[in-house]
Amino acid sequence: MDRFLILDDNESMFFQRELEYLKPKIYEIQFPKLKATSLIPVSTEAGPGAESIVYQVYEEVGLAQIIASYADDLPRADVKGKEYSSIIKTIGDSYGWNLQEIKAAMHAGKPLQMKRAAAARRAFDTLVDNIAWFGDQENNLPGFLTNENIPASLADTGDSGKTTWEDKTADEILDDLNGMVQDIIDLTNEVEAPDTILLPVAQYGLISTKPRSSTSDTTILEFFLKNSAYIDTVVPLNKLKNISPAIVGGGDSSDIAVAYQKDPDCLSLELPMPFTQEAAQARNLELVVPCWGRIGGVIIYRPLSMKILEGI
Repeated sequence: MDRFLILDDNESMFFQRELEYLKPKIYEIQFPKLKATSLIPVSTEAGPGAESIVYQVYEEVGLAQIIASYADDLPRADVKGKEYSSIIKTIGDSYGWNLQEIKAAMHAGKPLQMKRAAAARRAFDTLVDNIAWFGDQENNLPGFLTNENIPASLADTGDSGKTTWEDKTADEILDDLNGMVQDIIDLTNEVEAPDTILLPVAQYGLISTKPRSSTSDTTILEFFLKNSAYIDTVVPLNKLKNISPAIVGGGDSSDIAVAYQKDPDCLSLELPMPFTQEAAQARNLELVVPCWGRIGGVIIYRPLSMKILEGI
């Protein structure tokens, strides 16, 4: 703080103590509506110095056969690999106070206003959350819901002639939920099995309150979780409402459900450098705290472990 010559010694010490208190304070703030980092496994292993993330996908090929005792043309088994890369970009913002605000806070014996620091962290987290779900096409950052390799299909039409859950019976909704899971298992010959389903908030509210039948006090959600051999978590997510056709591959915008395996071997949100605050910098009559981090989007290693159901 010695370089801030426009502050006297007491004011410098006051500002330094504020920052020492401030840093742990804003790192503890929770934002329940921004769920990407809790629903997608986060990886920081690339480190802040990396410019891209390179990963390899291997596939075992070849079959064994019954052979003659003196056979000299044994079938070969091998491994084929393909290399992929994902670029890393920097996110930044800042907050600060002018010198009069610092002097006034010290004079009044009150702490500096913390809301600016919280706003900077919130802005950073909001961008991370949006990129995690939808990517950033302009900067070539992939998102979870924009991965074209995830299988997607339209929900079956119910007796009402509609695919939307508000127009379906409890049995028809359960068929949709179980069908998502079974599609993954069948498509991968039981190699993959989802453990998590994400639903729009309205559909989650519907199945968590609608009875399984007219003679039951068990909701559709309770019945599904109790009887599913694979799914142990169903989570509401407002990002799944009115998804545009460009994301789900065409047709009308609709609410979607997503089933997936929440496993870092299946997908990861790449944050080589999480939210970081640098030392305050003097700029004219202000002290500005730069904040930044680095993101590589969401890498999906095993898209067949997931399923998108449209039109619910």
